[in-house]
Amino acid sequence: MKVAFVTGAAGDIGWAICAALLSNGLAVAGVDVNEDNLRAAAADLSAGDRFLPVHADVTRMESILAAVRQVNSVLGDVGILVNNAGGITSPSLLTTEEHHWVHDIELNLNGPWRCIRAVQEQLMRTGTRDDPSVIVNIASVNGLGIFGHPGYSAAKAGLIHLTRFCAVEFGRHGVRSVAICPGSVKTQAWEKRQRDKPEILEEVAGWYPSRDTCTPQDVARLVAFSATGPVTLMNGAVITLDGGLTAGSDRFASMFAGVPI
Repeated sequence: MKVAFVTGAAGDIGWAICAALLSNGLAVAGVDVNEDNLRAAAADLSAGDRFLPVHADVTRMESILAAVRQVNSVLGDVGILVNNAGGITSPSLLTTEEHHWVHDIELNLNGPWRCIRAVQEQLMRTGTRDDPSVIVNIASVNGLGIFGHPGYSAAKAGLIHLTRFCAVEFGRHGVRSVAICPGSVKTQAWEKRQRDKPEILEEVAGWYPSRDTCTPQDVARLVAFSATGPVTLMNGAVITLDGGLTAGSDRFASMFAGVPI
């Protein structure tokens, strides 16, 4: 039974990822900095001894190393790493202060690197050509285009490139690496925005060619497929989950409909 190490496990997306991996028969270590939310997530998952809640902070290497030791002692070596923990601060360059920038890079790029560094030998030890270990990095469409939040976006662009480095350097050692790039995800973070502006999700969805945004379960299903599906050559892939947002916008086409160019 493979062991998955999932960061940001107490959030909506992290919880859904843990649930999806558990349903695929894995043992899962759910890692989060928020102990109260992590305990609640563990109670909701009801997975018995296949789920281990682990309190850790991805911005501190010693915390991640201690978490890995705990996981190893209870579940065994890590065979799947899902770097999901993340967050955003300032929405524009004009409002970004140094502490915003440093926070976003630490959490969204340096955090995943720390986790990779902490388990890379285990991944290479447990992975084979026919049954690879897997790194799944939850990046963002913000790493592929300009959609606001510069610190977060720069970190996610770096995370995409880090994924490619992992693919190239670890591939021959039986480790696959994939970056998943969601667009807007309907998490609880949108609830306050909806209270202030009830139509905000509908407005945001209007920018997506599919006229919808994804759910935590959409992200989780793609993570589970990438980590456990019969896709042993999916290595270095950057997969968008954005309803066509990064493909282009049909709003521009509609602006010029019927107008000769």
